[in-house]
Formats: sequence, C-alpha cells, structure tokens
Amino acid sequence: MSGVRQRTLGGGGQHVLDYLKRMQAENPAFFYAIQNDSDHSSGNIFWVDSTARMNYTYFGDTVIFDTSYRTNRYRVPFASFSGLNHHGQPVLFGCALILNESESSFLWLLQTWLHAMSGRHPVSITTDPERHIQVAVAQVLPETRHRFCKWAIFRETQEKLDHLYRSHPTFETEFKKCINESETVDEFESRWESLLQRYYIMDDEWLQSMYNARQQWVPVYMRDTFFGEFAVSEGSESLTLFFDGYVNSSTTIQVLLKQYEKAVVSWHEKELKADYDTTNTMPVLKTPSPMEKQAANLYTRRIFKKFQEELVETLANPATKVDDSGTVATYRVAKFGEDHKAHAVDFNSFEMKAGCTCQMFEYSGIICRHVLAVFRAKNVLRLPSQYVLKRWTRNAKSGAVVDEHASELPNNSRESVTVRYNNLRQEAIKYVEEGAKSIHIYNVAMNALQEAAKKVASIKNQGSGATQGSSLANGGSQEMHSTEENQTTVYQSSDEKEKKIRELSAELENTNQRCEVYRANLLAVLRDMEEQKLKLSVKVQSARLSLKE
Repeated sequence: MSGVRQRTLGGGGQHVLDYLKRMQAENPAFFYAIQNDSDHSSGNIFWVDSTARMNYTYFGDTVIFDTSYRTNRYRVPFASFSGLNHHGQPVLFGCALILNESESSFLWLLQTWLHAMSGRHPVSITTDPERHIQVAVAQVLPETRHRFCKWAIFRETQEKLDHLYRSHPTFETEFKKCINESETVDEFESRWESLLQRYYIMDDEWLQSMYNARQQWVPVYMRDTFFGEFAVSEGSESLTLFFDGYVNSSTTIQVLLKQYEKAVVSWHEKELKADYDTTNTMPVLKTPSPMEKQAANLYTRRIFKKFQEELVETLANPATKVDDSGTVATYRVAKFGEDHKAHAVDFNSFEMKAGCTCQMFEYSGIICRHVLAVFRAKNVLRLPSQYVLKRWTRNAKSGAVVDEHASELPNNSRESVTVRYNNLRQEAIKYVEEGAKSIHIYNVAMNALQEAAKKVASIKNQGSGATQGSSLANGGSQEMHSTEENQTTVYQSSDEKEKKIRELSAELENTNQRCEVYRANLLAVLRDMEEQKLKLSVKVQSARLSLKE
C-alpha cells in the first residue's frame, strides 16, 4: 500500500556481514543470503539459524511474516518469520533486513526463505496487507492460505476514517464486533451492511476495498484453515510476536543483533520452563472423564487447559440428535438459553469422525465443545487419535527428522550436509532433554555423548575418506550466483573434511556443556519451587494458628 522504499545500512552493513560470517563459522547449518549487492550496504539480507530451521520441521504449518517496521517507522527495516510452538509460544523461522521494498525484493526473500526451509510450504501465512507482499506470496506460496493481519487493517482503518472515529466513538466498538463476533457469513454480511448504513459510509472507498478482500482477513471466512489460534475472534490482532519488547523504533543496527540474540535466548528459556512444567506437574482435573485424563497426559500444559475449558463446557451444551441417515447422524448443540447460537455436528460413529460448523478444530487444532458434547452423548470415552495434533503434544519434537527431499540430493550438495547436521543435532538434543530430567539419566546421557566424541575423534585420527566430496552448508568462501533477474549471493563453505570433523566434535562438546547448563537451570527451578512451597507452608501454619487464637 506504500510505494517502493530504498534504504541503506551504511557502515552497519559490514557489521551485519561480519556477524553472519562469525555465526556460520560457529555453526555449519546457519544460513544467510544477500541479494544483489556489492558492498552489503543496500542489498536485502536474510538469515536463519539451525534451531529455527529445525523448529520449522515441527511447527511450520502456520507462519507469520512480520513487517511491522514499515508502519512503526523503525530505524532498521527488520522483518521476521515466526510461528507457534507446542506451548503456543512464538518460535522463530528466520530474519531479514529489507532495504529495498520492491516486488522483486519480496519475491527474492520468500524464495530464499522457502529454500532454507527445504521447500516445505506452510498451510497458512499471515502478513501485512501490502501489495508487493501479496504478489510475492501468490507466486512463491500458491497453495498456502494467505491471511492479512487484522491488527494492521484495524490500525489503517482508524487512520483512514479518523474523522469518523473522533465524531462517533461507538463506531470502533461496533466495527470490531462486526468483524470478531460474526459466527456465519450471513451474519457478517448483515452486520456490515447495517454498519455502513448507520454511519452513512456506504460509498467509502477504503471500506469497500476491505470488503472486497474480506475472505483474506475476516475470521468467519478463514475458519476452514489452520492458523494455530485458540479462538477465531483472536485473529492476528492479539498475537504475541517473537521480537515484541526487544526491537523498537529507536533500535540501531548495532543494537539489533544483540537484541536478536537476547530474544532467541529468552524464548528458548521460556520453552524450557514450559517443557519442565508440562513434564513435572500434573494439572487439576475437573471432571471424572477418562478423556480429560488422557488429554492431560498428551497435551502440553497450556493446550490442555484450552481442551479442558472445552470439555467442561459440554456440561452446559447438550447435544440433541436431529437427523440420522445411516452411518452419519447430525446433532444440534447449543448452550442453555442460547438456541440462536446453536451449532450442527455431523458424527460418523463407524469412522469416529465428527465435523462441526464452528470449525474450531480446523482453525486451531483443538477439538470444540460441540463435538465433545456429541462424544459425551455417545459415550465416547477416549479422544480419537485423528483429533490429537502432534504439534500440540508434549512429544511434538520426538522422532528423528528426515528431510523428505534428501534422497533427491547429490552427496556433495549443501542441503544434504544441512540434513545430516540437523539429524545429528536432533539426536544430541534428545540426550540433553532426557538427561536433564534426573541425575541418573544425566550420567547415562553424558557417558553416551563422551563415547560418541571418542569415536568421532578416532575416525578423525584415521583420516577416513568417507566424507570426501562433501561441502559444508553456508561456510564462507564460495559464491553462487543465480541466473534470474535478481542475483543472489549465498555464502557457502569449501573447507575440507578435517574442519567438518572438528565442527562435529565441537558440537558434541557444546552439547555436553549445554546439558550441564540445562541441568543447573532445572535444579535452580526445583530449588525455587521448594522455597516457594516452604514459604506457603509457613503461611498456612500461621493462618491456622491465627484461627485457633
């Protein structure tokens, strides 16, 4: 919606390049690319670390492309790709500095990002309603459902209709209710028409353009696609973005990289804490249902709480059979006193499949109260496996990650090295995660890692030629130029096998060190919990003494 802008990093460009080279030297799966630039001061830059690439294999079904720097007038044009992990927390999928906001620049950025993600297309992507971004998404991700950020539309609507917002304070509330609370397309259409007539804005060009694009931002039109949000009315307006609180309009390029690292570390710690809480605490069950106990053992803590809310609501949402045509029965489910908000559920008892008109499962991946009410009526005691999305479970990251394109790649390709690196890294992480749970498992995991390190060192000393012909992903010496209109420089490594073995050995050593850190952190959390329990116990004793007196 804005014109093409060209920015420059000036001397900061070399600062960024030096940082990216250093990160690559430390981690062979760190990826970065620079578009069509000789001095690195005015070319678009993209980078993503190995953890983000790995997380995308687990949680890359829905993506947020955050370019809020454009409207927030940031000094640095910093954009990010992110998603949601199994706790519903932001998880990073890559970063970019967009110095040229042309259509070709966004095309390059999305193509480069998709390449770094091994070509896996997300189910959905949320972006600002910007024309160049729309074109890029349509070309690079044609099968991905593209949603406009609702918060951005609300903000721009307020700017375009500033006079109306000031003269009629009730308009904003009614406008948002029309968007957020409409449960059917007909209800939205009726509310929209009524709103335009009430405030005499039938001919407003901005609102007409937004109405024409309604299928890309109004929640009622998006219910059939997974976005990972727990309520359709939430939309992108209430999303917690990965860099909220870390990057703002005053952040300089030098400070940006430090804040980037702080945000990565902070969210990683929050994920570890959520993992610990899920594994080591048991939620309070609110019903005698075996399904609730099953869900408590399957889901992460936050996702279970949402499921539990839906399950408890079945007590106030009875299911009534209204049609039965053989294997499929239709039920009407409504809350007491709210028959006008009833939903229809089709239930196939033979296949144990159910579909609800609210489409909450399709949108959020969590089964709704309406289907659960039918399960309750039919005495279905356990949650069918097709209604448990692995990405919301405590085991979301379990299992080896194998790149589905790996067999198509030659042995000396950059991608195959990245695949091998990621698979090795994931196996090592398993030891870290399990080893941090108890001192016994920790010792077993540490011994296994040390034994592996000895074997790697032995192979290194023997000068094995098994890895000859390979090339490390994103090292720093070779340059590869594309033949397309927009040339891209991707920095790759041509180091020999000795460096590769050293890096793998270093990674194993780093894993040992991280294991120590994680164990120390978890022990600290346990000590804090014990202290809190002690304080609470003292308070309870004091209260009891006060009552006796």
